[in-house]
Amino acid sequence: MAHILKRGDRWAYMVNVAKDPVTGKRRQITKSGFKTKKEAQLAANKVEDAIANGGVFQESNITFEEFATEWLSYYEHQVKISSVRARKIAMKHLVSSWQNTPLKKITRHMYQTRIDELSKQFSPNYIDSIHTTGNMIFKHAIRQDLIKTNPTYGFVMPRKHVTVEDIEEDEVKGKFLELNELRTFLRITKEQGLYLDYLCFATLAYTGMRLGEMLALKWTDLDLTKKTIRITKTYYNPNNKSTGYQLLTPKTKKSIRTIMIDDGLVALFKAHKREQMELKMKQRLVYEDHDFIFAENIGHPRVMKQMVLRLQRLMKHLEVDKHITPHSFRHTHTSLLIEAGAGVKEIQERLGHTDINTTMNIYAHMTKNIEEKTSHKFSELTKGLL
Repeated sequence: MAHILKRGDRWAYMVNVAKDPVTGKRRQITKSGFKTKKEAQLAANKVEDAIANGGVFQESNITFEEFATEWLSYYEHQVKISSVRARKIAMKHLVSSWQNTPLKKITRHMYQTRIDELSKQFSPNYIDSIHTTGNMIFKHAIRQDLIKTNPTYGFVMPRKHVTVEDIEEDEVKGKFLELNELRTFLRITKEQGLYLDYLCFATLAYTGMRLGEMLALKWTDLDLTKKTIRITKTYYNPNNKSTGYQLLTPKTKKSIRTIMIDDGLVALFKAHKREQMELKMKQRLVYEDHDFIFAENIGHPRVMKQMVLRLQRLMKHLEVDKHITPHSFRHTHTSLLIEAGAGVKEIQERLGHTDINTTMNIYAHMTKNIEEKTSHKFSELTKGLL
């Protein structure tokens, strides 16, 4: 029996087909884009009649957009909502080109050409995301026996021509706060920041946590006696609405970790807990207590956009020409760990990196910076000796 379902403001059908006697695979014929439920039902009835009468019904003219929409519906039941959102955005760049093109008509040449075009507009990392999405869609089509070959096979990632502007931009992105700059920034934040500013940025700098990991922290994750923070979840809120958030599992198992914190940060948390208890009493009629450490006045966790805006405001008072984001504090923490003598393995575990290469790349970058500072200090010390 056909299954009729709604996709946005359109209707679709799914019809199960008996297993292929050769491949042993069970097929499912799907089609969407119907204006009404009745239209979808009538179309599904024709498919079922053809199958019942011994006919071989092939949904060979299904368009790329129709199938991609069906794939996304299947995919969203397999992964976290944050992953679905990323795939949906990437998928639009392929749908815009092949919206009404029959799925079976898309060739390797067409696929390569489209990715080459997109590579002129977007970064290599984003192109990789689009390609991964395209590959997943076409692989699913092969499993459904709708196409015989995958047009993404043999795909060659376009090489990005690096310009002077790219190099300069990359240098800006690689910046982080030096120890003296961090000291000044925290002083400014303490003196001029609003509620939670000082604790938020001090926590990022002293733990190396990702922003989403920090905002998801609850008091049960914090052991002030053992001086540890247990990181098990991440905050997800793409619309930046105070009540529209979700707590998701981290991206990888390595992201789940327990880290030590120093006495200074412990003292800040203790003071904040007392202050938060007083706030709860004052706001008890409207406060929604979900145990969040970084909760705003009525209990909801801070939104990421607010953190970015607060940082931009505070950075105006710091006389440094650097593009600093909340993630920059993660790199700042790494540089401080290296200066303190921490090894690559220790840094990897503390930051929650799955791939050692990720840690090595950051380590190499930071080490180079430290070597330059050391060389400069040596030059200053020995000036005039030769």
